[in-house]
Formats: sequence, structure tokens, C-alpha cells
Amino acid sequence: MAVIHIRTVPDPVLKQKAKKVPGMDPSIRKLISNMIDTMYEYNGVGLAAPQVGVSLRIAVIRLPEEDAEEIVLINPEIIKKTGEREIEERCLSVPGYEGIVKRALHVTVKARDENFKEIRLKGDGLLAQALEHEIEHLQGILFVDHLVSPDSLIKLPPAGTETET
Repeated sequence: MAVIHIRTVPDPVLKQKAKKVPGMDPSIRKLISNMIDTMYEYNGVGLAAPQVGVSLRIAVIRLPEEDAEEIVLINPEIIKKTGEREIEERCLSVPGYEGIVKRALHVTVKARDENFKEIRLKGDGLLAQALEHEIEHLQGILFVDHLVSPDSLIKLPPAGTETET
């Protein structure tokens, strides 16, 4: 399909609450397909519609395992979170930085899939992190809003450069 330009901070669309998707239609299917293409192009684990300038409650996720399939979430809501851990996190909309945030160990989500059928999804580890991260995008929240401390945001070296250890 097509790769869409990723919006980066301080683009105001990233801080808006996204609108619910009322139903499936060809334009939503095309958006989902383009979001998946964009996620692969930028080597992302997930992508939310606001990151491509569309204020709708849609997110896509694909874990890095070889046999993993794309997860399409329409109107997702976290219904349960348990446990807590501190992890390093990055975001395609905050390029060149990573920070330490607190995330749940286990997350349960209800949403609609690409056929607009209701689904429930349980995730832990990277999937729990991606679910929380992408659903927060739909609420206008970025990972930098959750830093454990301001000095936990680190500027990464430019791609292709080496650092001394």
C-alpha cells in the first residue's frame, strides 16, 4: 500500500484524544494497511493512528518474532493491568531519545479487530508494553509523560555512529 509520514513532537495531533471509530469502511481498511506498511518501514513494534496524523482510535502492533502476526486494535481499552516494572522505551514520534518509564507486567485489552469483531487480548512482556504505549497514544499521552525522572530521558547517538565504552 503506502508509507505515511510519522508525526513527531511537538505536533499537536499527538496530544489530542483520538475519536472512536464508528464502524469499518474502505477508508479505515486502507488506513490500517498503510499503518502496517509504515510500522514495518520504520522498524516499529507498534503504531497508533495519531502518529500518522489521523485522530482515530486505531493501533497496530507486531512483535519482532519471525512468526508473529500483526495485531489490529480498533477502539482499544485497557481493562486490567497488574504488576509494575521499569523499562527503557522509545517512540517513533520522539526520534533520537529513549527513557525509563514504569509499565505493567500484564495487560488485558478489549478492542475490535480488522473485521470490527470484539476481541480481548492478554499480554505480558513486550506485548503488554506495546499495548500500553499505543493505547496511551490514543489518549494523547506519550512515553515522555511517564519518565521516572527528567534525567532518565537520554539522547541517543545518531544511527550509524559508534560510542566508546
